[in-house]
Amino acid sequence: VAAAGRPEFGDYQANGVMGAAKSLGRKPRDLAIAVVEALDVDGIAQSVEIAGPGFINIRLSPEFLAQQISADRALIEPAAPATVVIDYSSPNLAKEMHVGHLRSTIIGDAMARVLEALGYRVIRQNHVGDWGTQFGMLVAHLEEIGHDTAALEDLELFYQAAKRRFDSDTAFADRARSRVVALQSGDAAVLARWREFVRISAAHCQAVYDRLGVSLRGDDMMGESQYNDALAGIVATLDQEGLLTESDGAKCVFLPEFAGKDGDILPIIIEKSDGGYLYATTDLAAARHRCGQLHADRVMYFVDVRQSLHFRQVFALARRAGFVAEDCALEHHPFGTMLGKDGRPFRTRDGGVVKLTALLDEAEQRALALVTAKNPELPERERRGIARAVGIGAVKYADLSKNRTSDYVFDWDTMLSFDGNTAPYLQYAVSRITSLFRRGNVDREAIHGAIRLIEPAEIQLGLTLGRFQETLDDVAREASPHLLCGYLMGLASNYMQFYEQCPVLSAPEDVRAARLQLCNRVVATLERGLGLLGIETVERM
Repeated sequence: VAAAGRPEFGDYQANGVMGAAKSLGRKPRDLAIAVVEALDVDGIAQSVEIAGPGFINIRLSPEFLAQQISADRALIEPAAPATVVIDYSSPNLAKEMHVGHLRSTIIGDAMARVLEALGYRVIRQNHVGDWGTQFGMLVAHLEEIGHDTAALEDLELFYQAAKRRFDSDTAFADRARSRVVALQSGDAAVLARWREFVRISAAHCQAVYDRLGVSLRGDDMMGESQYNDALAGIVATLDQEGLLTESDGAKCVFLPEFAGKDGDILPIIIEKSDGGYLYATTDLAAARHRCGQLHADRVMYFVDVRQSLHFRQVFALARRAGFVAEDCALEHHPFGTMLGKDGRPFRTRDGGVVKLTALLDEAEQRALALVTAKNPELPERERRGIARAVGIGAVKYADLSKNRTSDYVFDWDTMLSFDGNTAPYLQYAVSRITSLFRRGNVDREAIHGAIRLIEPAEIQLGLTLGRFQETLDDVAREASPHLLCGYLMGLASNYMQFYEQCPVLSAPEDVRAARLQLCNRVVATLERGLGLLGIETVERM
C-alpha cells in the first residue's frame, strides 16, 4: 500500500494484486474483487474501488483522518527499539572545518535526530582524523612556539606554517618524523603536546557545531587514535584467517569480488611495507568496535561518494574476517558535491577552500540584511536572532532538501528566498500561523475541541498531516532527509490553500475551535519537522 500518485486515484493505492495473481495463476481483476470483498475497513476508508486490471484505490474517511491527527495523538509513534551507530562529520583535527565537511555533518545529524525521534537508540560517532604523520609535524611546530596557544586560534595558518617548515627545513622535517615515532610509542611529553593540540582543535570544531545547531558533542568524538592499539590485532586476525598476502613488502587482502575486467584483483592494503597502517585498517577496527562493543544493529556511514569503493571493500572484509556479525547492517550513504555557480566544487573567489565559520558569517549577514529590510522597526537584538535562525537554517535546508546522492549548486539568492522550497519559506509559514494565534488572542496550550474535516481543503490538510509518521519511516529507511523536506513543503502549501479557502478567526465558534485545533497541529508538525532537520523556527520574521 502506497500513497496514490494522483488525487483522482484516491489517497492510497494497493498494487500488489498484479504480482499475487501471477503467482496464483488467477486473473488480476478477479483477485482484486476477492480482496475487496474480504476487506474490512469500516471506520477507516470512505471508499475502496478497483481500477484498471486490478489496482485497488482507497480513499480514507474524513472522520478517521481527524482521529489520527487529534490533539491527544502523539506526532510520532516510536518504532521497535534498535541500536543505530551513525558515523558523520569526521573532520581532520589538523585543520579548521571547511565546506567539504558540511554535507556529512548536517545530513548525518538530521538522520540522528529522525532516528531518535522514532525511538531508536542512536550512538553518534565523529570519526575525526587525530593521528598519523602530519601530527608529528604539528607537534614539532607546537613545541617550538612554546605555550603560545594563541597561535592555534587560526588552525589553517598554523597548519600552513608547519607544512612550509616541513617542506623547506630538513632539520625540522627530521624532528617532525621523530615526533611521529615518539607519539606512536607513547612518549609522555609528546603525547601531552599532542593532547593539547587535539583539545584546542576539537574546541574549534565544537564552536562550528554549536553555530550550526548540530547535536555532536565531545563525547561523540572517536578519533583514529582510539583505534591505534587495536590495529596490530586486526592484522594478526587477518593473518590467522589466511586472508593476508604480501605484495611488494605490504600486507594486503585480495577479495575475488573486487576483480577488474582484466581479472586483476584490487588489493585492500592493511599494512604498508614500513609497518604503517592505512585507513582500511582503522575502519576495520571501528566496524568491529561498533558491532562488538556498541552492539549496533545498523551502522550508517555518511561519507562522500568518492569513498564508495573503499567502504565496499572494508565491509566485505569485515564480514569475511568475522569482525562484524551477519545481523549487523553496514551501510555507506554517499553524497554528492556542493558546487559553485560555475559548476565546480565550491571555493572562495581566489580558489581557496571556504572555511565553515566564514560561510556561516556570510549567511547571518545576508539574512540580517533581509530581515532589516522587511522589519526595520524590530529591535536589533531580535533582528540578529531571527537572522541567525534564518541564515543558518537556509544553508542547512538548501543541502538537506536536495537528493543526498546529487551534486547541487550553492546559491545565496535561491536559498534565502521566501518563495520556493527554502527554509525561509517554511520558517515564514510557522510565523504566519503563530501570528494568527496572536491576532486572535489565542493561547495555543488552551485550544480545545475536536478537529473536524469538512471542506476539501481541510480534508487534504488532514491527509497530509496524517502522513508525517510514514514520511519519517521512509527517511529512516532510505537515509534521505530530502523526503522530510518535501513533506514539510507540501504541508505548508496545503496550509496556505486551507487558509485562503477556510476562514479561521471569523468562522462560527464551533468551526473556529476545530480550525484552530487544525492550525495548531500544522504548526506543531512544521516545528517538529524542522527541528528534526536541525532548523530553528521563529515566531516573527
